[in-house]
Amino acid sequence: MENHSEINRSALTRQNPREKVWALETMDELASESELTECDVREVANNINERGLERFEGGSE
Repeated sequence: MENHSEINRSALTRQNPREKVWALETMDELASESELTECDVREVANNINERGLERFEGGSE
């Protein structure tokens, strides 16, 4: 948990802490073997967000 300063601690107390810790540990394990750079990850995330927005806006007509 100390490695994840971005976590809103007060929000975490309202959730199931065990599930959140498990999810963070799983995410760390998966990311530890990744060869993607932070820039690569941002690019992928931006693409996902753009496509999600397009789908959302297209479905609301």
